[in-house]
Formats: sequence, structure tokens, C-alpha cells
Amino acid sequence: MKILGIEGSPRKDGNTEKLVKQVLAGAHEAGGRTEFLKLAELSINYCRGCGSCRATGQCVIEDDMDRAVEAIQQSDVIVMGSPIYAWQVSGTTKVFMDRLCRLLTPEYKSRLNGPKKIAFAYTQGNPDPNLFKPYFDYQEKVYAFLGFTLAGRVQATGTRTKEDILSQDQTLSTAFAFGQELAT
Repeated sequence: MKILGIEGSPRKDGNTEKLVKQVLAGAHEAGGRTEFLKLAELSINYCRGCGSCRATGQCVIEDDMDRAVEAIQQSDVIVMGSPIYAWQVSGTTKVFMDRLCRLLTPEYKSRLNGPKKIAFAYTQGNPDPNLFKPYFDYQEKVYAFLGFTLAGRVQATGTRTKEDILSQDQTLSTAFAFGQELAT
């Protein structure tokens, strides 16, 4: 089983990256093959809204989105990680999401090449774990619309400085166990 971590924080080696990598470490421990993509290190441009991809599945923009989509197609499980900024995923993650429209046919059928599970790894500065639940539910519906099957989410709260997650032993333990579960 191949598990792909896609992480959308602009911060290098920050809380979100650590959380996604902890999920991947658990998946690897359970025998999964893992890959990690950091969106901030890729060149992914804004969607132009031209609609060309809907007919063909190919985008007219030549950038690293092709690499990301190919990695998705070669994986069984996607772990999508993002910090929450102003009640939403990061701008980097949102640009990536907009470009996923190529995964739908003109009839709104999925172009995923087989069943794909998606799991989410969120970090947020606010300590209230329920505050962004409506947004998390929305995100899950977006990816379900694209054809993914929900595999769950892991969340780290109160993560403001770059190292905050390292003091959250329970969150890291939960993320590792979640990764193990995803790989089986």
C-alpha cells in the first residue's frame, strides 16, 4: 500500500509538516510505502478557470501540479495536511485544491484511477478542537466530490510556534497510530 503525504504549510519543518510526517512514520512502520510532497517547494500556479482540463483531464498549465497528480494516481491513501489560517486551509493548499478540478469529467465523474482514501492532518493555533469542525466537514465533502473516500483526520491544536507540536505527546502518538491504521 502506498501512502502519500501532501503538506500545504509555507513554514519549513513546522507543526503541519511534523504532523504529516508522523502519520507517514506510522504508515511506514506498518509496512506502507510512503512519499511526502511539500506544496511550498513545488511550483503550482493558480487555476485559470479555462475548463480545458474538464474535457481531457490534462491542464494547460505546465508546472509541478502534473507531478502531484501523478503521485496521487500512484497512491492508495492521501494524507492531506494544512494549517488553518483565518478559518481555512493555507493559500498554498487552496491553490492546489483548485487545480484538482482536472480529476472530474464534464459529467462530474471522478478520474481517479481506482479507489483512493483521503485522510486529513490539520494544525491550528486556536486551542479549541471543535472550533473549525464545520470547515473540516466542508473539506471532506470537497474531496468526496472528487472521488476520494474519507479515512479520518488528525488534528493538533494550540500550535502557534514552530515547535509546539513536539510537546503534544498524545497528538503525536495518535498521528502515528492513525498512520499505522491507514497502511493496513
